[in-house]
Amino acid sequence: MSSATRWRTRIPVTVAALMLLAGPAPAGVRIGVTPGALADSINVAAEEAKAQGLEVEVVEFSDWTTPNLALENGDLDANYFQHQAFLDNAVQETGYDLTSVALGILPNIGLYSERYDRLDQLPDGARVAVASDPVNQGRGLALLQTAGLIALRPGVGWKATLDDIADNPKGLKFVEVEGPQLVRAVSDVDLAQGYPAHYVNAGRGDFAGKALIYSGLDDTHFAIRFVTRTDNSDDPEIAGFIRIYQQSQAVRDQIDASNAHNPVLYSLPWLAAAKTQ
Repeated sequence: MSSATRWRTRIPVTVAALMLLAGPAPAGVRIGVTPGALADSINVAAEEAKAQGLEVEVVEFSDWTTPNLALENGDLDANYFQHQAFLDNAVQETGYDLTSVALGILPNIGLYSERYDRLDQLPDGARVAVASDPVNQGRGLALLQTAGLIALRPGVGWKATLDDIADNPKGLKFVEVEGPQLVRAVSDVDLAQGYPAHYVNAGRGDFAGKALIYSGLDDTHFAIRFVTRTDNSDDPEIAGFIRIYQQSQAVRDQIDASNAHNPVLYSLPWLAAAKTQ
């Protein structure tokens, strides 16, 4: 068993809740992630941290709800799976005392189809899969508006829900799918909101680069964040691990590989942020 495997723990939704009974985390850093590109890059950083004397346990979750629950309850020291818009919504809905402490990767999103090569080929009544959570759904709907397929109520932007669709000239039929499952849904619908790294992780690197339209990489609001509880936001071990992650060339190489070596699919906004400081 490799050292990377030793420190990689995958926790499905039904088991993750049992962590709440496990007591406090051991010394070092326990960080929650979702499988794929994020977990892969965090595992590389964990190996580098171990070589520098900092033990890091990487805990994988298969959903987007339990990582914040586990963090709030003290079963994690940090998590790395959500952007600021998702975090803000989660805090508003739950009252969790969580905060963003550092920038991570900014993933592009796209609209994907296995049936059509251009957006203007999409037929009337086409079935379109969008994320079921309110924030990522809004981001997908905003992209559909950019593509000219729908119009949203003025001013809602990425906060839109299906109820905010003001005009739907093609009569598109929307299917709400949990974000991590959109990669599978694309085979069952005409068009799907998608995250390129999810396709790469599913062995479809070429397809990841064939979205019919991308959202763009100029909004750090959608960069993945390192998130902690407010009471441990200045923990030096967490700060040390984040520093390793952001400075490591091996981490950058893994991020690039997880995105099919395609710079259209992601950016590293902490590099730009560092230049302005």
